[in-house]
Amino acid sequence: MLQAIERPPGQLVLVVDDVPENQAVLHDALDESGYSVVVANNGVTAIERACALSPDIVLLDAVMPGMDGFEVCRRLKADLRTRAIPVVFMTGLTEDEHILAAFQAGVADYVTKPVRQSEVLARIRAHMRTASMVTEARSALDAFGHAVLVAGLDGRIAWQTPLARAWMQSWFADDANRGMPARVVLWLQDAVSARAAGQETPPLVLAQGTRRLAFDLAEAQDDGYFTLVLREESDDAQVQGLMAGFALTRREAEVLHWVSKGKTNRDIGDILGTSPRTVNKHLEHVFAKLGVETRTAAASQALARSARQR
Repeated sequence: MLQAIERPPGQLVLVVDDVPENQAVLHDALDESGYSVVVANNGVTAIERACALSPDIVLLDAVMPGMDGFEVCRRLKADLRTRAIPVVFMTGLTEDEHILAAFQAGVADYVTKPVRQSEVLARIRAHMRTASMVTEARSALDAFGHAVLVAGLDGRIAWQTPLARAWMQSWFADDANRGMPARVVLWLQDAVSARAAGQETPPLVLAQGTRRLAFDLAEAQDDGYFTLVLREESDDAQVQGLMAGFALTRREAEVLHWVSKGKTNRDIGDILGTSPRTVNKHLEHVFAKLGVETRTAAASQALARSARQR
């Protein structure tokens, strides 16, 4: 059982190497450069400390007894808690097949042994800057309440904003903790293939009663993951938006909402449980408040307002 340790202050580097002399040299160089340092001498300890402490970067020896660096990196990248941590390999393996295997395992970069301290420090600074920019961008998405998630073609979710997580749990309670449901994964695979062929990638729209959840493919990440933007729509949400936007009563907003959907007064009366004559009276009030004279003009303003809500 690994003894619990607290995360040191400042930027934290996890050094993973089974040779004590290598650990000491890197520890001293990093400490002198102002970094906090935690060490691990085997793969199991490395994973446990990465999960517990969330280091800003991991320096990982490729060749270790037991679990080697390739497997350690694969496990770090498979865990939501550690997937975003950049990993820099330290290796004496310089054949193309080894380098390719390292990047396939998820490393961000590598340095060859014997390690040159100046090179390691330069790589650390570069990757920490990149990681910091990504963190700031994600924090901004969180702060402004956007629903965004990053997922792979296998359906695994690498990261998601709180709003996206809430919607995924609300819509897919049985799948939310395992990743995206199969129907969303199939859409993502088709959308990626279509975009690669230069074709349009229409959003996926799922319906649940009066609610709708739309997935849009935004962009591809460098690591084989894709950014998806989620939008949740419902008749009630749109009605509330019309009430706030045009100072309408709820019933007036409901009438305007269904007018924007192309419904006739008789249709609207059936939906709202009232007479077409009463619907027409509400519609007259709507025209006056919007400063329009026709159904088409009123519907146009309602649609424009709904588009701004998305």
